[in-house]
Amino acid sequence: MPAIERRVSPDGAVRRCARVEVLADGFDYIERFCNLRRRRFTIGQVGPAGFERRFATQCTCPGGPESPGKAGKEITVRKLTTNASHWQVSIAAALFAALAIAGADARAQTGSGVASQSDSDAEVAKAALNPIAAMISLPLQYNYDRNIGPQEAGHRHLLNVQPVIPFSLGQDWNLISRTIVPLIDQDDVVPGTGGQSGIGDITQSLFFSPKKASADGWIWGVGPVIYLPTASDDLLGADKWGLGPTAVFLKQEHGWTYGALVNHLWSVGGSGSSDINSTFLQPFLQYTTNTLTTFGVNTESTYDWESRKWSVPIQFLVSQFFRIGDQRLSLQAGARYWAEGPDSGPHGWGARVQLTFLFPK
Repeated sequence: MPAIERRVSPDGAVRRCARVEVLADGFDYIERFCNLRRRRFTIGQVGPAGFERRFATQCTCPGGPESPGKAGKEITVRKLTTNASHWQVSIAAALFAALAIAGADARAQTGSGVASQSDSDAEVAKAALNPIAAMISLPLQYNYDRNIGPQEAGHRHLLNVQPVIPFSLGQDWNLISRTIVPLIDQDDVVPGTGGQSGIGDITQSLFFSPKKASADGWIWGVGPVIYLPTASDDLLGADKWGLGPTAVFLKQEHGWTYGALVNHLWSVGGSGSSDINSTFLQPFLQYTTNTLTTFGVNTESTYDWESRKWSVPIQFLVSQFFRIGDQRLSLQAGARYWAEGPDSGPHGWGARVQLTFLFPK
């Protein structure tokens, strides 16, 4: 049976409808309003459709839309760029809708006893620290870095949308989908190029994980990681397809959660100028108190085998589990220090704030 939501109609009446219907309405709002008509300050407080019409109507010079001259070619390029950006946003919106709909079905099917509606908040908070818990979650992770580049003049705002969705594979196994969709706004990261905003390259990981921990309490999962060239700007992505293995292992006991997530990516296609050959290491250590406050430290280190250089941010984080009505959430904040990195990367201190929506079964 599909998940049911309550909806308030314009006349104030409350009716019950399927979650899929609610998601379809949300997707329709994104496609018909946000992507087409909502004003954006980066293009002069007009929507994408109005932006295109402005250039189509303002050009009365020779070589404009009426004649195939140089100016007309420039306008055509700008319109094609706007259309490409619109389609990339549409693809991302479709991905979110598909993941949410699949997640609604997966929630009804997943057989792991990680969290039921009657489980305590402590159990849900514990599951939130497990990267491969059989629980739907939606982390919204904001990162700020500065002093980027050889001249240390750049800065970057990064919002990672990271839906986690479990699928049941029989009585003994789960398939955990972890997606990272980066939304980026940066300035002077590459000297002389100004600022860029848009979607970066998407990373999709799939973990095959036993529903029960091992005899000595270890939780683990392995699978593929896929790198997708979805960036809306050449300076926001590698323009390469990537593929490789990924694994995670952890243990949770006496309030402690410790383990590591690792992967390796090789480029397997694409027109980017630089190949991908990188190893990602994320060891983590966390402790949760009786008030469901968690103190943690980790690194999200990357070794680039092409340039033979490390990027090593050390992060100190505090998170708090809480409720708003029936909705369970976790709010995390902290600082990170770039202990090592290439000249083109960040230097010094950065910050992270993350809000995670938790949907226990």
